[in-house]
Amino acid sequence: MTTELNNLDGPVWTPDMDGYDEARLGFQRLDPHRPAYIVGAASAKDIQSAVHFARENGLKVAVKAKGHGHLNPLDGGVLITTDRLNDVAVDPTTKTAWIEAGATWKQVIEAAAPHGLAPLSGSFPNLGAVPYILGGGLGLMARQYGYAADHVRRIELVTPDGVLRNAEDDPELFWALRGGIGNFGIVTRLQVDLFPVTTLYGGSLYYDLSANPGALEAWREWTETVPDNVTSAIALLNFPDIPQVPEPLRGKQVAQLQLSILDGGERLIRPLREIGEPVVDTVGELPYTESAKIFAEPDRADAFSSRNVLLSALDPKGLDTVRTGSEAQKCIVAIRHLGGALAKEPERANAMGHRDAQYSVTVLSIGEQDQSARHRAVLEPFADHVIGRLLNFSSASLDEADLRAAFDEGDYDHLWELRARYDADELLQPNHPI
Repeated sequence: MTTELNNLDGPVWTPDMDGYDEARLGFQRLDPHRPAYIVGAASAKDIQSAVHFARENGLKVAVKAKGHGHLNPLDGGVLITTDRLNDVAVDPTTKTAWIEAGATWKQVIEAAAPHGLAPLSGSFPNLGAVPYILGGGLGLMARQYGYAADHVRRIELVTPDGVLRNAEDDPELFWALRGGIGNFGIVTRLQVDLFPVTTLYGGSLYYDLSANPGALEAWREWTETVPDNVTSAIALLNFPDIPQVPEPLRGKQVAQLQLSILDGGERLIRPLREIGEPVVDTVGELPYTESAKIFAEPDRADAFSSRNVLLSALDPKGLDTVRTGSEAQKCIVAIRHLGGALAKEPERANAMGHRDAQYSVTVLSIGEQDQSARHRAVLEPFADHVIGRLLNFSSASLDEADLRAAFDEGDYDHLWELRARYDADELLQPNHPI
């Protein structure tokens, strides 16, 4: 039996060592990992060594990049952190980038920008790029180009037997990794397409719902008319009446209309401006390097939980119920418009399901308490149109029925068979275990 982790390029921590807590904690602070060992992987070889060590000692393995999606805490075992594996290599000729496991979208954006290119990054650039892609990746240009997972060319990973592989050598494995979220190995790096985009017309219109109660419905009606170059979302926010909140938002229930448009922006959003006078307006031409300003999400570690559903249609009565419901006013409710390129099968099929979904609804709560009952209650008005869920937006433990709902019929069973083939001993402890 192997009892030590030696000759690694990166550091190793045990619970009695300085730096252990800093290494195990991520952006998500709800129920953190408590591993027996932490391997700060600085190379693919380190990941292989950590996997071999865990297998030989009968230990489970979990992986943490930035730690945004963490929801299945490891108790004992080996936690592999990938923040030291953060190289980004852009090839402007092929319009692609190789992204290592711990790189953030901010790093990819900054590496691509000098070449007049941009990735299919999400609303929060400090998010780890690779886990985002493996869960599908619903980004700022999603309706124009589809999921980030649709544009993966190659994947390098360490499978649970400790072997470094190219996923495309097994078409089934390559299919499963793009949407199957961490169940088949530990991705060390992957290659994705980049796009000739330097600017976006975007930002947010914040409407006080007491003065403009029809803002949610106006946005819904608008989404039924827009072309594919428009990707948008709306968040229902309830701001406390405290000095830390900017004065225009303080004490208000607000609809934040989040807009990302590739061409013709001001003309296209004219119907939204007719809602009324926004209390805050951040919309305008933005360099892609400043795309974080569109959603303006807080960049602080916290404990949170969320639940997501995919809808075939967005019921106006459901929207109104959410706006006025007392449970929803204790949460953040975020609705994203889908369709467009998201509805199209990519050139190389992947495990992303429910491409016919028209909207995604996520309810999120801050804090340590179990919010599952409240989240279900908030989502109940949309129940008649639920057709599935997005795992990237579900930061709560899901049962098998919930997990099946993330995939098209038959795909969950196929994924389960592939996991049994690659990880029969269930060495890996992913966030959403199949």
